[in-house]
Amino acid sequence: MKHFNVGIIGATGMVGQRFATLLENHPWFEVKALAASPRSAGKTYEEAVGSRWAMQVPMPEKMKKMVVFNAVEDIEKIGELVDFVFCAVDMKKDEIKALEEKYAKAEIPVVSNNSAHRGTPDVPMVVPEINDDHIQIIEAQRKRLGTKKGFIAVKSNCSIQSYVPALNPLREFGITKVLACTYQAISGAGKTFETWPEMVDNLIPFIGGEEEKSEQEPLKVWGHIEGDKIVNATTPSITTQCLRVPVSDGHTAAVFVSFEKKPSKEEILKKWADFKGAPQELDLPSAPKQFIHYFEEDNRPQAKLDRNLEGGMAVSAGRLREDSQYDYKFVSLSHNTLRGAAGGGVLLAELLAAKGYFD
Repeated sequence: MKHFNVGIIGATGMVGQRFATLLENHPWFEVKALAASPRSAGKTYEEAVGSRWAMQVPMPEKMKKMVVFNAVEDIEKIGELVDFVFCAVDMKKDEIKALEEKYAKAEIPVVSNNSAHRGTPDVPMVVPEINDDHIQIIEAQRKRLGTKKGFIAVKSNCSIQSYVPALNPLREFGITKVLACTYQAISGAGKTFETWPEMVDNLIPFIGGEEEKSEQEPLKVWGHIEGDKIVNATTPSITTQCLRVPVSDGHTAAVFVSFEKKPSKEEILKKWADFKGAPQELDLPSAPKQFIHYFEEDNRPQAKLDRNLEGGMAVSAGRLREDSQYDYKFVSLSHNTLRGAAGGGVLLAELLAAKGYFD
């Protein structure tokens, strides 16, 4: 049985809280350090979070009295306690970049939920079922950073996890173009209806930076390693619209797709049913047994009913049918703070642990 001591950097925010709950009884990982901004440092976790605890489950008992470190200044102290850290800080992009590199250079591997390093050519951005081979680029990254153990690995944007997993097993039919409209939950903005009352009975047709990420990130996930960098795929052509909707958790996507060799509906459904990746083959603790669940009912998947499938780590799809302008259209859904954020980070860490990257 593997056993690693871990830290959560940015532990007081919504994704940090989600990491705390997911790691509470994890079979491989034990939380030994919590870190946050200077205003939280020196307080107990319970005091630092106060009334901002946003999870449906209570704060883990054994973390309540842990004293929160300063995420920026206590790197050395944190390094003495942990084998690696999860990072979910709320800072400016260039500050996050610098901070994550500081941890890596202090020989503390970083599994990041942040977008800051997603475009860095030697930082793997991994959806574990899709591009687990990209973690091999870590060797090149360690050379650049001058580290033996330290590195940065990131998970992709939460919104692409609602449609890229469903498209991935269809790539062998030659996907030429994709149109995806995502309907994104308010927890993606780190908010609840209590903290964001103006979202009740509302829809906002803009999420800053989200459309660029949604169009570009799949191409990195589908890219390949060349020398010391990951080279993005050049196809398919992807266009997106991203809307914020009054849903607590769960990002839904309406997807339209065209192919070089148009498959039958039966072929698509079989590809989805059979789709497995490294997490399923390695039987990782957080991996869903069935990655993509297809619903025959016309009114599914629904965020409220289906976001928590397989601990929130599965992706659900429905309404697959032919389209008049594209070959097919369908709807898909994933839990944005589980599969899309902290859960995806934990699964990535399990993959890295299983492959020996924390040893």
